[in-house]
Amino acid sequence: MRRDLAFTGVARQAERPVRSLACLAFVALLGAGFWAGVVWIAETFLRTTNLGF
Repeated sequence: MRRDLAFTGVARQAERPVRSLACLAFVALLGAGFWAGVVWIAETFLRTTNLGF
């Protein structure tokens, strides 16, 4: 086998789908955390200003 295929091509193709799924899961977790923070801040703001709830 050629050396460049072992380092950049065929040998590493198996881990690519796992990395992309892990990346998508991480982005989804960051998004959920962001929106949970937005909701918490908005709820706190509305409670302290007596505009809602």
